[in-house]
Amino acid sequence: MKRTDLEKNRGLKINSSANRFGTPGRFGKDAAAPMQRREQRKLEQSLGLVPFAVKLDGELVKQIQALAQTRQTGLNEVVAELLKKGLDSQTKAKA
Repeated sequence: MKRTDLEKNRGLKINSSANRFGTPGRFGKDAAAPMQRREQRKLEQSLGLVPFAVKLDGELVKQIQALAQTRQTGLNEVVAELLKKGLDSQTKAKA
């Protein structure tokens, strides 16, 4: 074999050994994220929660966020509570 062929084979060995250690950090770190989201979605579905997207006024959203911070709870809990109170008052007013 020629010396250039030997060097080429040595380079291929180095490259293949470098590729054996997995993907780089930026891809490897985020590889687990979709599984966590999937697990979170399954957990929420088992609790009977349904995603519900709404468009709200910016000031209203700020008020809801402030209320959630003062209560130290999540936005989902605060919005659910406010909706329940609003619906309860609607049904009481009709009755």
